[in-house]
Amino acid sequence: MTADSKFEVGILMGSSHDAEVMHRAQETLERFGISCEVLVRSAHRCPQETAEYASTARERGIKVIITGAGMAAHLAGVVAAHTTLPVIGVPIASGPLGGQDALMATVQMPGGTPVATVSINGAENAAHLAAQILALSSPKLARKLVEFKEEQRRKVLEKPAPVGF
Repeated sequence: MTADSKFEVGILMGSSHDAEVMHRAQETLERFGISCEVLVRSAHRCPQETAEYASTARERGIKVIITGAGMAAHLAGVVAAHTTLPVIGVPIASGPLGGQDALMATVQMPGGTPVATVSINGAENAAHLAAQILALSSPKLARKLVEFKEEQRRKVLEKPAPVGF
């Protein structure tokens, strides 16, 4: 693929088990009209392919990469080590620590290898952050984000207060 790639965002997950969470990122991006590709890439089980994906993403037209992984969660860091594109990490709740290990592995990056990290299972917010990054160079997308925020505000104001308060 060339820089004319039809994909603006790459979504990578460490395992197909992460698909349920990461699907929310895809749905959110598509709601804003942002094209994305979704792949399973493991930092541990296919490190060469993961590094190749990250190191060639820019030339294929990808502008932001969202990664989701549980347990040791090294995917975001490996991707960030091989690209200068923004990388957003989504720690996935799994294993005996419920995602706390994934959160720490994703957020604790050395200087010069940044990973923006959202909450555990926060794939929707990862997609919103990616949209905000892309909106820096897209007035049309920026307008869509403003409309979304206004829609959120309206929904809150239209709901009645809970009974008894």
